[in-house]
Amino acid sequence: MVETSPPPSRFHSHRIDIKRWIPTFFSSYKTLFTVLWIVGFASVFVWQRNIVGGLSIFRWTAPTARPLPRLRPVAFNLTDFGGVGDGVTLNTEAFERAVSFISKLGKRGGGQLNVPSGTWLTAPFNLTSHMTLFLAEDAIILGMDDEKYWPLMPPLPSFGKGREHPGARYGSLIHGQNLKDVVITGHNGTINGQGQTWWKKHRQRLLNNTRGPLVEIMWSSDIVISNITLRDSPFWTLHPYDCKNVTIRNVTILAPIFEAPNTDGIDPDSCEDVVIEDCYISVGDDAIAIKSGWNQYGIAYGRPSTNILIRNLVVRSMVSAGVSIGSEMSGGVSNVTVENVYIWNSRRGIRIKTSPGRGGYVRHITYRNLTFDNVRVGITIKTDYNEHPDDDFDRKAFPVLEDISYTSIHGEGVRVPVRIHGSNDIPLRNVTFRDMSVGITYKKKHIFQCAFVQGRVIGTVFPAPCENLDVYDEQEQLVKPSVFQNISDIDYDI
Repeated sequence: MVETSPPPSRFHSHRIDIKRWIPTFFSSYKTLFTVLWIVGFASVFVWQRNIVGGLSIFRWTAPTARPLPRLRPVAFNLTDFGGVGDGVTLNTEAFERAVSFISKLGKRGGGQLNVPSGTWLTAPFNLTSHMTLFLAEDAIILGMDDEKYWPLMPPLPSFGKGREHPGARYGSLIHGQNLKDVVITGHNGTINGQGQTWWKKHRQRLLNNTRGPLVEIMWSSDIVISNITLRDSPFWTLHPYDCKNVTIRNVTILAPIFEAPNTDGIDPDSCEDVVIEDCYISVGDDAIAIKSGWNQYGIAYGRPSTNILIRNLVVRSMVSAGVSIGSEMSGGVSNVTVENVYIWNSRRGIRIKTSPGRGGYVRHITYRNLTFDNVRVGITIKTDYNEHPDDDFDRKAFPVLEDISYTSIHGEGVRVPVRIHGSNDIPLRNVTFRDMSVGITYKKKHIFQCAFVQGRVIGTVFPAPCENLDVYDEQEQLVKPSVFQNISDIDYDI
């Protein structure tokens, strides 16, 4: 067999031509970039065509609504009862129909009312037992700002009169009485009280009755409020009154830090077994104020606030204090723990306030692991907070303040770290400071201020404590006894 070489052909010559052409073609980086871009786009185009539904890269998909969990055997939407979330339609009757329907489901475990995304304008309405009010993401329950829509209620029995005016007071936007097993929760939906109108009328003295809270639950038990935002309350924001077993968790409470009078964040009032945790509060008065009645009315009502745990909070109050007890504490306050709280840009950090005529007691109070950041006065006890419902109080009804401890108190930018002001009639007993170091902004005068206080300092405390307190070392051995417990170096001009 004779071997033969393949004859020269036009294909061979074309291959040679291509070799010459490729380097020439790609010598321009712009041309190379264009080719690569076309190839890449074509690859994406082919890949997308294989996806079910076609060319999804060019299709806009609306974000899906976060599914609402079912927390009760039966759940409804407010729209099922005629609600319209356009911010204009009044939804009071829709809320009332829904609550009335759920009130019949108690034996079946109650019902859940979902408030979908939207703005749901309403006048005040009541809740019922065995009910969950669930606010979806971007849901806003918006309170009517015309007081004509707000019902009047009798004064709190432990207050004797309205807090601002004699006689009746306005009810709350969301209200409940004599209930059991109530939950207000959601995906951080908002309850907005539109307080601006109320605050303005209050300053102009155009209201004849005490403003109403945003949310008030009275004489009830097993209450859970979580994962919502409360804002712009006409008056106190969240007011559990004479309730037992209350949990408030992951709640954001907001109001302007100025010009929003009396917008306390959370006011447990004559309540037992309360947990307040993991909240952010920035308001125009006390972030938290524990109460139990006002003068002779609170003494007669006789319901203390007790067994209260407050922890893991970030709070701000440019007008008042981060966490307060009183001044209305005539039924007594005891067994309170405040821990892991960060208080920033505030007039005061923590405060106990009372006066002659209050009666009652504040005892077994524990503060620990607190941080003050840019706070004018860190720790305050004031015993001459002279606000009274009338002139019929017993001027010799002196409150008892005892067994109060402060441990692991730290911070910076504090003008007066401690100002605890007892009196001859209301001395402070068994007050303890331990592990305290607060960076100060005012160094010209003694700024650990005391009057009529008996207690002790254990271990390292900065700034230097007042002379009223015994000094112990870390092993709790007495190092230096107090000079004179009734000495006073209170200076309110600092």
